[in-house]
Amino acid sequence: MKNIANYRCFLPFTFIFCSALAFAQSDAVDEYVKSEMTKQRIPGLALLVSRAGQPIVTKGYGMANLELQVPVKPETIFQSGSMGKQFTATAVMMLVEEGKISLEDRLTKFFPDGPAAWKQVTIRELLSHTAGFTDYPKNFDMRKDYTEQDLLKIVEGIPLAYPPGTKWSYSNLGFLTLGLVIHRVSGEFYGDFLQERVFKPLGMTSTRIISEADIIPNRAAGYVLVKGEIKNQEWVSPKLNTTADGSLYFNVIDLAKWDEALYTERLLKRASLEQMWTVAKLKNGQPNSGHYGFGWFIGETKGHHFVEHEGAWQGFQTQIARFVDDKLTIVVLTNLGGSKPKIISDHVAEMYLSGEAK
Repeated sequence: MKNIANYRCFLPFTFIFCSALAFAQSDAVDEYVKSEMTKQRIPGLALLVSRAGQPIVTKGYGMANLELQVPVKPETIFQSGSMGKQFTATAVMMLVEEGKISLEDRLTKFFPDGPAAWKQVTIRELLSHTAGFTDYPKNFDMRKDYTEQDLLKIVEGIPLAYPPGTKWSYSNLGFLTLGLVIHRVSGEFYGDFLQERVFKPLGMTSTRIISEADIIPNRAAGYVLVKGEIKNQEWVSPKLNTTADGSLYFNVIDLAKWDEALYTERLLKRASLEQMWTVAKLKNGQPNSGHYGFGWFIGETKGHHFVEHEGAWQGFQTQIARFVDDKLTIVVLTNLGGSKPKIISDHVAEMYLSGEAK
């Protein structure tokens, strides 16, 4: 049977038919999202579908707050988790374009009193998770308010897991350190740098650093499953929610503006963006095993090239996937830790790429 969605509507009397078809396609996406939310027990979800930088779907499903029975809407704000790393990488590349940082700069240029091993670590390796940095240690106290200097001392005290540039391993501490580099070079806390250089220029009025104290309209609550029961997210210290490894608030409305900007040179030159979306090589010339660029994972499915990143933090799980050749972007934001928004993003993308949805 031919796919009726492929027929074009030319005659005036076909308007009703075409409108019904469009609703049917939209309903198919809605039905899938709702069924997957039920399957994964996701309280609330926001979806963005964008073509060539123009949003065609910005929609909320389920509940942003279960206790107050507040529904998710496009304005609902979620925590970014590691999806925020692409913004940190963008800030670094801005400073590279301005000549204030070189990708080959050694970390000791910015932290001269750092460990001797840091003399071999480059900014390029931190951006691509090939620097030998590890993750937060097991004895790290998530409820202690650390200063930037405190965090720097902790990172300095952790030995490199391997010689820089020889392997790949995902490292939140590497991106935390990049935030400290941004501060030292620009003189601004990395969150303020992003606000002035990225969020305000793009009109991303809801995107900002996490704050538990501030009154933030449309903020969703985060949840986790504990023995099959939905519970509120665990509390962490306010200062820990300001690090550059992914501590942002955003919504699908703002992320549509972010996606649109990535088709332009408003923030970075095309060459810089392409470098971020290219798998970084190790010192032996081979691509890293994580298929990671700078703040983005790079991949291909059924001939469709994409760049993507997931985030997980404090009862939130997020995903962005940009099918660069198809000019299709899918964003899925959820307020359940441990959920799998990538499954939803992949399936919704397939619906649009196959023509099942328009």
